[in-house]
Amino acid sequence: MKAIKIFAITGSTRKNSSNFKILKHISAHIKPNFEVEIFEDLDRIPHFNPDLDTENPPEEIRLFRNKIMEVDGIIICTPEYVFSLPGSLKNALEWCVSTTIFSNKKVGLITASASGEMGHEQLLLIMKTLEAKFDDNTQLLIQGIRGKIDAEGKIINEETEVALQNFINNFENQFL
Repeated sequence: MKAIKIFAITGSTRKNSSNFKILKHISAHIKPNFEVEIFEDLDRIPHFNPDLDTENPPEEIRLFRNKIMEVDGIIICTPEYVFSLPGSLKNALEWCVSTTIFSNKKVGLITASASGEMGHEQLLLIMKTLEAKFDDNTQLLIQGIRGKIDAEGKIINEETEVALQNFINNFENQFL
């Protein structure tokens, strides 16, 4: 069986963030024929500049876009900062607006934060604008994440564990 390649993007630039831990949890609990690569280098993406978004964008952008094009699906797991998406994640997504690399790409979207409602709403809107393919079953808002995951990345809240497993199952089902 052919491996299904997934590019997982953590919206936090903090090392070992709750969002990174969730992506590690997903990669450990997804079916064996899924290969998950976690991208943690949002801080290396240059600031979006439309003047540079031409035939020869910066190398980091070419690599980022190529990774998105080459995989079968994307999972984004992000916190909410000041009632919005983290600037580094929004910046990376802005580099994709002039392309069609997200068009009909199967995505899973998770916002895991203290509240997260407004950041999640913005993530959904941006991904709809980029024509990514997702539905209510492949997006998830996890509020109060710090009390639901321990320092080692173990989910310690049963409701969150069930919600994440349902998310994983629904994400996998897109590829069947």
